[in-house]
Amino acid sequence: MSQRYFEDFSPGFGKAAPRAVLASDAPWLDLNGDWAFRFSPIGLDEPDGFESPDFDDTQWDRLPVPSHWQLHGYGRPAYLNIPYPIPVDPPFVPDENQTGDYRREFQWNGSSAVLRFEGVDSCARVWLNGVELGVTRGSRLPAEFDASKALVKGRNVLAVRVHQYSSGTYLEDQDTWRISGIFRDVALLARPVGGIRDVFVRAEYSADGSGRVRFDVDADGPVEVDIPLLGVAAAPTTDTFNFERVRPWSAEDPFLYEAVLSTASERVRVRYGFRTVAITDEGVLTVNGQRIVLRGVNRHEFDPDRGRVMSPELIRRDVELMKRHNVNAVRTSHYPPHPTFLDICDELGLWVVLECDLETHAFDQTQPEPWIGNPSDDPRWREAYLDRVQRTVERDKNHPSIIIWSLGNEAGDGQNLEAMAEWVHERDPSRPVHYEADRLARYVDIYGEMYRTPAVVRRIGQGGLRPGEMFYPLTEGAGDPADDRRNRMPFIYTEFAHAMGNGPGALAEYMRLTDEFPRVQGGFVWEWIDQGLRTTDAQDREFFAYGGDFGEELHDANYICDGLMFPDRTPSPGMLEYQKVIEPVVIEPGSPGHIAIRNRYAFLDLSHLRFTHDQGELQVPRVGPGMIVEVPVPAVDGWLTVRAELAEATAWAPEGHVVAWGQVPPATPEKSPTLSEVRQAAKQSGEHLLLGPARFDRRTGTLVGLGDRQLHGPRLALWRAPTDNDRSAGQGDADYWKARGLDRLLHRTVSVEAGDDGLTVVVRSSAANSGCGYLSTYRWESDGQRVRLNVHTEPVGYWPERTFFFDEETVDADQPDEERKELLRRHSAPSLGRIGLMWQLPEEPSQVQWFGAGPGEAYPDSRQAAQIGHFHATVDELQTPYVRPQDNGTRADVRWAEIGGIRIEGDPVFNLAARRWSDRQLASARHQSDLVPEPLIYLYTDHAVQGVGSGAVGPGILPRHRLEVRAADFAFILSATA
Repeated sequence: MSQRYFEDFSPGFGKAAPRAVLASDAPWLDLNGDWAFRFSPIGLDEPDGFESPDFDDTQWDRLPVPSHWQLHGYGRPAYLNIPYPIPVDPPFVPDENQTGDYRREFQWNGSSAVLRFEGVDSCARVWLNGVELGVTRGSRLPAEFDASKALVKGRNVLAVRVHQYSSGTYLEDQDTWRISGIFRDVALLARPVGGIRDVFVRAEYSADGSGRVRFDVDADGPVEVDIPLLGVAAAPTTDTFNFERVRPWSAEDPFLYEAVLSTASERVRVRYGFRTVAITDEGVLTVNGQRIVLRGVNRHEFDPDRGRVMSPELIRRDVELMKRHNVNAVRTSHYPPHPTFLDICDELGLWVVLECDLETHAFDQTQPEPWIGNPSDDPRWREAYLDRVQRTVERDKNHPSIIIWSLGNEAGDGQNLEAMAEWVHERDPSRPVHYEADRLARYVDIYGEMYRTPAVVRRIGQGGLRPGEMFYPLTEGAGDPADDRRNRMPFIYTEFAHAMGNGPGALAEYMRLTDEFPRVQGGFVWEWIDQGLRTTDAQDREFFAYGGDFGEELHDANYICDGLMFPDRTPSPGMLEYQKVIEPVVIEPGSPGHIAIRNRYAFLDLSHLRFTHDQGELQVPRVGPGMIVEVPVPAVDGWLTVRAELAEATAWAPEGHVVAWGQVPPATPEKSPTLSEVRQAAKQSGEHLLLGPARFDRRTGTLVGLGDRQLHGPRLALWRAPTDNDRSAGQGDADYWKARGLDRLLHRTVSVEAGDDGLTVVVRSSAANSGCGYLSTYRWESDGQRVRLNVHTEPVGYWPERTFFFDEETVDADQPDEERKELLRRHSAPSLGRIGLMWQLPEEPSQVQWFGAGPGEAYPDSRQAAQIGHFHATVDELQTPYVRPQDNGTRADVRWAEIGGIRIEGDPVFNLAARRWSDRQLASARHQSDLVPEPLIYLYTDHAVQGVGSGAVGPGILPRHRLEVRAADFAFILSATA
């Protein structure tokens, strides 16, 4: 049996040479719309005549283009992170290979033209009027076919056969939904005789303010250029143009010039910017002579209703949302995006790492050794690799926003990647090359790593890498660090701070290193958006689906939902945390009576901002890039919040949009609450013990009422509904807690002692078949109006150390010795989700108010975005709707809170959470639609909670944010409100 065309090692045949996207005045025809469509669940090899113009497709279905056929009822979506959806048998694919046949009629009265597909997943064979034009692979890459010889005047018929799987599938193992079809735009573009086929704009900026531009043009004859803003008119493109003064392009000030190139038959417009990307001798990445810090995200293209089909409006919204949340950079993981995205990045200003459509991650899992048969080192795949990077670079080479080319993602190492790097360096030496899996940086210009701990990044920033040292796979290395070129290269976090579920933690620790080490230049959080597909269940309840929700036999569950944005583009708490951590302006307390303002922009002063507080506006002098000033602030009774707001509307946000904020604490320290001097005795009354306004069960010592309010508790709480990070093997907490039975504690009242000065209750809390637990002493006292609860709780029994597999260094090697030892001990110490109290209230109270950190949730390693203030919310509004339900909604540093007629005051602060379902129900739910409110409120007043970390992929909770098994003492004052 001969090899099928979709299993060939080549990138296909018949395609025209790749070129840039050009805005031309030549005629063109939009071929998007409803196409005739026929679906087959198996791989069809040879056509049955459907490509003929006379074929009758009236009985076929209709399918919109662009779209994915699985989202229209043909087959089903499937999510896989690393594994291939087919046997690892390159370049072959199974017979169970869904095939979609498309037909489209159109009218054309022109002559020469090219047929352009912006994206087809995964392989397309194309006919026009029965004439085969060719085959393309490279799903997220453009393909053009010369249609001139097949076109006729009047009626034309375009036929396309698309296969779900092909040899290209082995090069497209990206962590996303596996969905197929013609999912980007299709157009017919006239190519006039004597027209302009391609343009490469090479514009440079010099530190003295001058600029230079030249145009490499592919045309059959002479071409003239006009640059209206620079006074260039009808000049030959063979000239090099030098200007004494130009306005440079940057992500902070994205100023664009427009050039119009003309021949007798065609005019094309190209927007470009003057900017120069360079790496200094010290290994610092610069743009226009200034060091930049990438405060970025990794972005998959995603719409919860249409998959990878992106409308221009949604694309613009993504960029606007990034700008509004202080994101200044994007890595186009792991393929070139729709070209409109880059146009808007040019216009609104983002630094872009443009990535090639390449990933072979599943070869990392081959046996008996990883990477056996990886295409990256197989010469039979060389043409396909080069084709992919050429189509990437040629399409997008004119975008000033692109400052780095990336060869791809997680494709191992090998000669084909080296060949790609060599081609890019020759074609476009103006931009550096990145590829994370070149771990010894042999053929790239920027050293990138994924998910390293802050301790490792610190050592990288210090230039402490030893020759041959690697983190993945772990290799010690040896020799003098001065001999390792990586210690003289810019370092970026290719991926860091995995934003799955409740998290990520430690963003502040990561980004702080960019201030400390010049070569540590930021990077990209994984990832921009949860890729949950909007779905309804049998009860018509809407939810966001992830792996396994469509009956997939092989899937990676909710790893697809690991973004800073929820699928509907609502910012998650992680997004708000990142927004705060990466603010371009730092506002913090200065000397007494002053606030310090630090400008973290690389190019802008702060004149585009106004600084306000509750009493008016601050007068701030000019603050240039990198400068710090101190400004006097008014004396206020309480916390003073200063905001940096846009003084005028921009293209991405309205006037008054808050870019940054900071707080100054009260000059007078806050006082802890106290009872009056009088203490009341506890008295028995039937089945109750009475102490001031409080009623207790006399047998168990449980509080059952306060004044005329119902309240049941407390119960010691040590567990939380595990977060995605808690569940990970790299963090190792959820399994540890389950093995100790912390989710099913049973409580035994040891003693209840009523006395003249109060009530003392001792309770032992432990799980069935567990020898470890906690012994708690609750000491109650009252002044007649309020009650004070003093808690002492301590572990009993044997608590073994945790086990986990992520053993990379988590503690800085240059820490003081005793501090280092303590942090190392805490790293593997037994852990708890919380140390606190759980209470039950009637369901009627839905309103909560508190004074403390807010308005959103906060945990020890993700609390930068929370400010101190007085906040109100309903119990339902306290919840964060993570796609997979898990612990959420904790409010930190609470001084006091009121709910259901009960006032709780901390001594001095506590962590607050309240919800209408138990933690066990929260832990068992797969989707938000599974959560059914109970007829009561679960209220948590926690002394301490554990951080959240990023352990679903990468480092877990840093030792300083880990809650270990330990004794604790804390107190509350409770009272009934009017």
